[in-house]
Amino acid sequence: MDTLSEVLALLKSHRTLFAGLKAGGTWAVNFPAPQGIKFNAVVEGNCWLEVEGEPVPIALSEGDCFLLTHNRPWRLSSNLAPEGVDARDVYREAVGGIARVGDAQDLFLIGGLFTYGDEARLLLDGLPPVVRISARSEQAGVLRWCLERLALEYAGPRLGAALMTEHLAQMMLVQILRLYQSSLGASTQGWLAALTNPRLAPVLAQVHAAPARRWTLSDMAGIANQSRSTFALRFKQQVGMAPQEYLTRWRMHLAIKALNTCGSSVSSIGQALGYQSDSAFSNAFKRQMKCTPREYRERSLHNLHTIDHKEARDERYPA
Repeated sequence: MDTLSEVLALLKSHRTLFAGLKAGGTWAVNFPAPQGIKFNAVVEGNCWLEVEGEPVPIALSEGDCFLLTHNRPWRLSSNLAPEGVDARDVYREAVGGIARVGDAQDLFLIGGLFTYGDEARLLLDGLPPVVRISARSEQAGVLRWCLERLALEYAGPRLGAALMTEHLAQMMLVQILRLYQSSLGASTQGWLAALTNPRLAPVLAQVHAAPARRWTLSDMAGIANQSRSTFALRFKQQVGMAPQEYLTRWRMHLAIKALNTCGSSVSSIGQALGYQSDSAFSNAFKRQMKCTPREYRERSLHNLHTIDHKEARDERYPA
């Protein structure tokens, strides 16, 4: 299995919602920061996308798709008007998950919200706030197909709907990442960019395959066929962190998944990841997550129940 597939295989959407927007005339809708990854596709018409912190508005045309990865407010509009209505008010009147703004229909946009847990940090932290996919790309066609299938799943109760939506979310995320990775330049930071580096990609593959190994800088440099100093410098420039820090983050990525999904003891999870003592595992985990593994497991169980109750209240709007 390739490195990207290994990371994605660990991700499971905790929450998947679908919604659509039909708008016409002069309009603007203000959306709160998404609590997850937001996918959208313009089925019909044109509009402008603005994301807080991004200096330039993005013009969207029929067939375009976009991905929002950071927790930032955003807005859609017909003409960049500064005023706008609150999306939560608009979606309270939604019928079948489709909200309407204005009397005419110049725009039809469909979208999905996919919420992942802390195990997605390694993947998502390296993405830009907005990823736009042009309608002219092959990937946009796949994304539109996935969103259309999501719309069908949400149109009425179907057997196997939960599994279908989870798989569709994975397909969409893979397509987005493939396109983003193919557009990266040599100077781009992040582990996704490193997957195309002929010297670093084999190192990442082996570290991912054997996280419990007692990796040294010399071991990694040897795989890259570089001196220790050159490898350490190139790795940090490309990935944005030192090799040993990356190893720790990957181990924590696996630890979070195990704590959330299996009943193994904290001690056995730590040992499986190469930690020789409970205290060493706990200290490494606390440096990354600001809490101990046991505290994290207890908090995750509490949050799972909280999310279930919140979804029951807020299912009309995928904010």
